[in-house]
Amino acid sequence: MTDVAVVGGGLAGLVAARTLADRGEDVTVFERNPDVGGRVRSRQVDGFTLDRGFQVMFTAYPAVRRELDLDALDLGYFTPGATLTRPGERSTLSDPLRDPSALSASLFNREVSTLDKLRVLKLRRDLTGQSVDAALRNDTESIEDFLAGRGFSERFRRNFAAPFYGGITLDRSLSTSRAVFEYTFKMLSEGKTAVPADGMGAIPAQLAANARDAGATVEADTTVEAVEPDDGGVEVTTGTETVTADAAVVATDPPTARELTGVESIPTEARSCVTQHFALPETQRLDTGRRLLLNAANDRPNTVAPMSAAAPSYAPDDMQLLSATFLGQQDASDEALAGEVRDALASWYPENQFSNLELLATDRIDFAQFAQPPGFRAGLPAVDDPEGPVYLAGDYTRWSSIQGAMESGRDAALAVEKALS
Repeated sequence: MTDVAVVGGGLAGLVAARTLADRGEDVTVFERNPDVGGRVRSRQVDGFTLDRGFQVMFTAYPAVRRELDLDALDLGYFTPGATLTRPGERSTLSDPLRDPSALSASLFNREVSTLDKLRVLKLRRDLTGQSVDAALRNDTESIEDFLAGRGFSERFRRNFAAPFYGGITLDRSLSTSRAVFEYTFKMLSEGKTAVPADGMGAIPAQLAANARDAGATVEADTTVEAVEPDDGGVEVTTGTETVTADAAVVATDPPTARELTGVESIPTEARSCVTQHFALPETQRLDTGRRLLLNAANDRPNTVAPMSAAAPSYAPDDMQLLSATFLGQQDASDEALAGEVRDALASWYPENQFSNLELLATDRIDFAQFAQPPGFRAGLPAVDDPEGPVYLAGDYTRWSSIQGAMESGRDAALAVEKALS
């Protein structure tokens, strides 16, 4: 018997486990994969560090600052702003307050108007004075309607907001809730965009180590088949045993959580993406300045990220690592998508040759995020919605993000602790 069973070793489950173990509970985490991490994983391919899809961490996230030792992660940073691209053209658009070196380039950027640039500065000032909780309460309209309402031109929304927030929300139409925009814009303004030297998988690895140090047990390669309340406690059935616990935290992906708990309000409408990872010799200089490349012309691909420019440890010496992301599910083969990336880069950098751009791997992620249209937060489940002493931990109880996942783990742990005490 264990005091608390945590089903799922992603960010939410690991934070829940560490929080409960810190408070003296006997905690066992059951993770179906060989390693922890959930959707946040990394692997090594031919000396390159490949994350599962394009993922980054915002250092201003409150839960990130509370739960992680950022110094130990040895972070590499992207430069604020982006390089806007279209055939034969590249231009820089950045935050002059955080990136003074790009002031002149941003000032003369022709993709957005001067008035739009001034509106960005005003929006930054307004959101800096707003609490993070207040940002999430603004859930009544889409990003498109919010930006239009603040006077941002159609050109700004098409050339910058669509590809940039398409990368964050996997929704280039800007139909996602304004709440997600305001929260992430505030985080981008107040912190940095980073990746750990050992890949994004270093984040759950650190959380798992913290949980173990606090006394939790992590059982990998263990699939939970059922979670059933029983006589004031709960029975957790795996492929090999049934474990009795005083309480359980279900911290799996949304479809599995709905199946295990029967909570119909758990969202299962998904946003998908395909991310491809490429090797390119260092001799083919892209001069991104560690900024994301945003496709202002179309979404083929939506973004290209210079991963090894931000974190040199992601690639071997004399090589660079790029990741390109297509939004939604893609019917084309890996090779056909890679050809589109090669053609796009060649059109953005006509002075370069990309015949030696090598496809390392392709990640087709069917459930990258749950859909977050205006009003989505009102329909999300509460952590204590399941019957009996069963609790939910997952970003789907808050919003789809690293912040949402970690915060939900703490919420679930505190709810369990309150019930047990």
